[in-house]
Amino acid sequence: MSSAPIYANTDAAADSGSAAAASSSASPAASASAAAAADGSAWAGLSQPSDTRAFCASWLTILCLQVPRVRGALVLLAEQDNSYTPAALWPDASRNLMHLGPAAQAALTQRRGVVQSGGEGTASLATHVAYPLEVDGKLQGAVVLDLTPRSDAEVQLALRLLHWGSAWLVDHFRQQLVQRERQMVARLSLATDTLATALQEERLGAACLAVVNDLAARLDCQRVALGFEHAGSIRVQAISHTATFDARTDFVRLLAEAMDEVWDLDLSVVHPPLSADGVPGLAHAALAASRQDSAVLSVPLRNDGVMVGVLTFERARDLPFGADDLALCEALGTLLGSVLELKRQQERSAWERITAAWRHGATSLFGPDHPGLKLVVALGVAVLLFLSLASGTHRVSAKTVVEGEVQRGVAAPFPGFVTESLVRPGDRVRTGQVLARLDDRDLKLEQLRWMAEAEQARRRYRLAAAGSDRAAMAVTSAQVDQAQAQLALTEERLARATLLAPFDGLVVQGDLSQQLGSPVEQGKLLFELAPLDAYRVILQVDERDIGHLQLGQRGELALSGLPYERLAFTVERITPISVPQDGRNHFRVEAKLDRADAGLRPGLEGIGKVEVGERRLIWIWTHPFVDWLRLSTWKWLG
Repeated sequence: MSSAPIYANTDAAADSGSAAAASSSASPAASASAAAAADGSAWAGLSQPSDTRAFCASWLTILCLQVPRVRGALVLLAEQDNSYTPAALWPDASRNLMHLGPAAQAALTQRRGVVQSGGEGTASLATHVAYPLEVDGKLQGAVVLDLTPRSDAEVQLALRLLHWGSAWLVDHFRQQLVQRERQMVARLSLATDTLATALQEERLGAACLAVVNDLAARLDCQRVALGFEHAGSIRVQAISHTATFDARTDFVRLLAEAMDEVWDLDLSVVHPPLSADGVPGLAHAALAASRQDSAVLSVPLRNDGVMVGVLTFERARDLPFGADDLALCEALGTLLGSVLELKRQQERSAWERITAAWRHGATSLFGPDHPGLKLVVALGVAVLLFLSLASGTHRVSAKTVVEGEVQRGVAAPFPGFVTESLVRPGDRVRTGQVLARLDDRDLKLEQLRWMAEAEQARRRYRLAAAGSDRAAMAVTSAQVDQAQAQLALTEERLARATLLAPFDGLVVQGDLSQQLGSPVEQGKLLFELAPLDAYRVILQVDERDIGHLQLGQRGELALSGLPYERLAFTVERITPISVPQDGRNHFRVEAKLDRADAGLRPGLEGIGKVEVGERRLIWIWTHPFVDWLRLSTWKWLG
């Protein structure tokens, strides 16, 4: 390391020691002896320092004894708030070294060695040499020397000694970093092992006892206890090396009071306190006094940030708890709280779970926290009161279909074939308009045949009359009548081969354009027509709401094709027969529109609402669920 250059300049050390004691009138031999004594004392402090400041003070003394003509020096170390404070000053702590601040600031800013001088030929001005202390890219501080004026070669020698000597401080900081990392690894290992101990037990009681026994052995504690919150106070759950205990004993009572103190403060409590401004735990002091003035530490058990219990540690008085112990135990409380609370909740009965949920909700609602929840509940209560007091019109909703008031079907008059189709569904037709034509060629041939038969019968009748044959006249007269009747029937069929519209209306059903030439049977429905000025509304009312409907009730209809218009109607008929649809029973209710809108078409669908009377708003919104609940209760009660 840098020990070689430090030992190399013993004459310079003697000169520096005499410079440090320039104010005394001692002889050179006495000064050299004092410098040697100071050097030996500094090396002893460097080999076995009590803390970092003592190490820095010893190191700074050795450095200043090695560098010639040093008037003053200081070591700055970084604090947690990124500020820098003096850790060591030379030759004594009472000297004011504020003038070294600019050099230290420059070294920390530039992260390199800095030399600040008054210039050549100015012997009265000093030279300031500063060097930063950096470990793994992080600034740990800086060293600044106040030197008497000297040549550039001597300044370079001082800077080199300062650079080499800083390796001692860097090594010290690295050792501290390694020590902290080892402590962190040890804490993590202890926490992991303790967590594994808690997880390997299925029951809460066994897990708590195993945890306190393990912690007592690992942390050199005389006793470790664990308690959970119950009804606003802490109840002791487990005590190390104690299978059973009586909660009425003085020790357990004092232990519970100490845990209650942590519960009330929601803070960790250490006795004796770590500092003068620490939390004065009165219950902990009483517990420690009852146990021969032992050291006590209690930390909260937390589950998701919420305190659920307390973990208490006891040690002998000569082995008090420190800051590292407090940090480790608080970490254990955070880790163990979630695991143990989960086991505790799993072992709760249904009533305990309901009570805990109710208590948690009441605490959130009436406690000082959760203002958002309070606002939501207040708004909910206000809305509930409004719905309970205000009234509104109750309306029964149902799917609705518009149908024509009268629908006429046009059927095939006789078996035949379709030769022509002139209309399709949706077309408007007038009275007498041709809808379709059937093939009439066979009928025309039959017409000619019967016409010929009638003519032959009349001729035979005339021959019989000429011969005065009355019997033949009667027979031929009947044959004439028969032929005339068949001819009239054939002509009627010919007339009906052309299908005509019976009234002005709209073709609702029937498309023969794709069936030209196909045969049709007699009586088959070919077209269905509905009038354009007479409609009726069909409501499909759910069986749960049919009891609210009566004849003469008013309502409104909104159709999918006319969503921006409301058509008024009146209920005219309620059929007593239900039809299954979509898994429920619906009743057919007929209503009549007050006016026939120009945009209406048969087959339009929408939603109709029938006004059945005034009801409370809360009843309107909740009666379906209440009715279902009543029916379900009746069903299960038998």
